[in-house]
Amino acid sequence: MIDTHVHFWNYDAVRDSWITEEMQAIRKDFAPKDLIQPFSDLKIEGCIAVQANQSEAENHFLLSLAEQSELIKGIVGWIDLRILDLEERLHYWSAFKLIKGWRHVLQAENDEFILNPEFIAGLQKLKQFNYTYDLLVYHSQLPSLIKMVDQVPNQAFVLDHCGKPNIKSGEIQEWAANIKTLAQNPNVHCKLSGLLAEADWAKWTENEMFKIFDVIFENFGTERVLYGSDWPVMLISRPYADWFYLVNKYAAQFTTEERTSVFSGNAKRFYQL
Repeated sequence: MIDTHVHFWNYDAVRDSWITEEMQAIRKDFAPKDLIQPFSDLKIEGCIAVQANQSEAENHFLLSLAEQSELIKGIVGWIDLRILDLEERLHYWSAFKLIKGWRHVLQAENDEFILNPEFIAGLQKLKQFNYTYDLLVYHSQLPSLIKMVDQVPNQAFVLDHCGKPNIKSGEIQEWAANIKTLAQNPNVHCKLSGLLAEADWAKWTENEMFKIFDVIFENFGTERVLYGSDWPVMLISRPYADWFYLVNKYAAQFTTEERTSVFSGNAKRFYQL
């Protein structure tokens, strides 16, 4: 089994200002060694380490961690897709085979950024290097995201955290309609991850989560959904095993082959592990 979405960091109060006081549980360092026990207990083979800091130094940081730990099977790094020498930088990073793709924190940007011609031109250069691209947006940004991915045919995309539906309010109809549209693009996959942070951290219910799961699997099927956790961010709500067992309980309705796809096969294909 592969967890397709984990983060590592050496906590810095200024750089990591997004980690608010209410997130006290994650205002500290997190390293691969902290995953050894939960992964061992649950028989999870490894993970995809996803950028948390928007600098190329982050790529070197994650690569250095991967040298120390076999748990890291692939890396989703950061690069500025709008720079003039993008192809040169992509060529440089292509020598580091553990880097499988890239991500920008689009949830912090406006719609103009998502649809910026320079940004889209950068996305169009990724295919020649066989790079994937992780899509991190809020549910309100999905309409712009749909327009964006349609301009980059044949690029392998994966939606992080199911497009961050507003679980807390229960208003998911518009999100569900946008997910249906987005999923019609066969190049877009979806990570079943990060949902605990979008719910009431203390009081979310299994039923709330399964309503989201229903929409995701109805539209992406078991062949385009990747299991992920968003550890350590998810720790603001529950221990790692709680999320794993929740997904596992829902997946009990699937065939053995379908469960294998969700928990490992899709990740191995998508990220070319």
